[in-house]
Amino acid sequence: MKYVSLGRSGLMVSRVCLGGNSWGAAGRRAWAAFGPEESAPFFRRALDLGINFFDTADAYNLGLSETIMGEKLLPLVPRDELVISTKVGLKMGAAPNAIGLGRKHLVAALDAQLKRLGTDHVDVYQVHRLDAVTPLEEVMATLNGFVRAGKVRYIGGSAMPAYKFAQMIAIADARGYARPVAMQNLYNAIQREEEREMNALCAEQGVGLIPYSPLARGFLAGNRQPEGGGTTERAAKDDRAKPENWRACDWAVLDAIRAIARTRGAKPTQVALLWLWSKPEMAAPIIGATKLDQLDDAAQAADMPPLTAEEVSRIETPYQWRPHPGWNA
Repeated sequence: MKYVSLGRSGLMVSRVCLGGNSWGAAGRRAWAAFGPEESAPFFRRALDLGINFFDTADAYNLGLSETIMGEKLLPLVPRDELVISTKVGLKMGAAPNAIGLGRKHLVAALDAQLKRLGTDHVDVYQVHRLDAVTPLEEVMATLNGFVRAGKVRYIGGSAMPAYKFAQMIAIADARGYARPVAMQNLYNAIQREEEREMNALCAEQGVGLIPYSPLARGFLAGNRQPEGGGTTERAAKDDRAKPENWRACDWAVLDAIRAIARTRGAKPTQVALLWLWSKPEMAAPIIGATKLDQLDDAAQAADMPPLTAEEVSRIETPYQWRPHPGWNA
C-alpha cells in the first residue's frame, strides 16, 4: 500500500480509504446488509492490506456506522495507527438544533460522535453539507475551537459549491484558523463536473481530494446492462442508478476502461481507480466495499503502474460536459 499526504498537510493516508456507509445498514439495502459482525472482517482485511484511512459520518445509519467502527475497528490496532474521518451537518433528530452547522449542534454532535467511536479525537472532521442559515464565520470558528481543544486534528468539507469552500479557506487564512485539508466530493470518470471549479480550487489551495462514489455507484465495475439490471444485487436493486441515469457517453467511457483493463490484465474497477490517481490533487478515493475481494482489488490497483497519457485520454475523450442526471446527491 502506498501512502500520501492529505493535501498540504503532514497527515499520511493510504491511497485507499474504506467508507462506512454500509456499516449498520442491515435492513436498509439488500446489497449492504451489514451489522457489527458482518462488518468486522472488512476492517481486519483493510488493515491487513495496509489501509489506515477510514471514513464515516454521524448520519450514516443514524450513528450506527460510527458505533460499529468504534466497537470493531478501533480495538484492533493502536489508535495512532488509524486515520479516522467523520462528517457532521445532516439531520440527526426531530429537534430544531439536531441538524446543520450551528455551534450548538456542532458541539453536541462531536461529543456524541467521539462517544460512539470510543476515541478522544477525530483525525479529519468534515462539513457533510452546508445549511442555509449558519454563517460560515460561526462554522469555522467552532471547527477551529475543536482543533485547538485537541478533539479534531484536521478539518475538511464535502459536496458544496466551490465558492463556498473558497470562503471557508479565506476565513481560515484571515483569522488564523485551522485550514481545510480535505474535500470529499462526487467525482469519477463519468461524473467530472467538479473539474470545472472545485478540483482546480483544491489543487491551488493544497486540499486533497477524497471523492465518494469513485466507481459511480458500481457502474464502472462493468457489471451493468444498458437495458437495466446486471450481474450483482446492487445492479438490480439500486433505485438511484436506473438505466435512464446512464448516458451514451457513460457507456463509451466504460468501453474505454474495459479495453484498457483487458490490455493490462486488470479489472475495470482498477482502471477506474488508476484514472482517479492520475489527478495530482487526488489523495484517496473512498471505497464502499460490500465484498472482501473489492478491497483486495483496490489495494492491488494502488500498486499498479500508473496510466499513460494515452490511456487517460482514451478514458476522457468520450465524456460530455453536463451534470449527470439522477444521483448527484
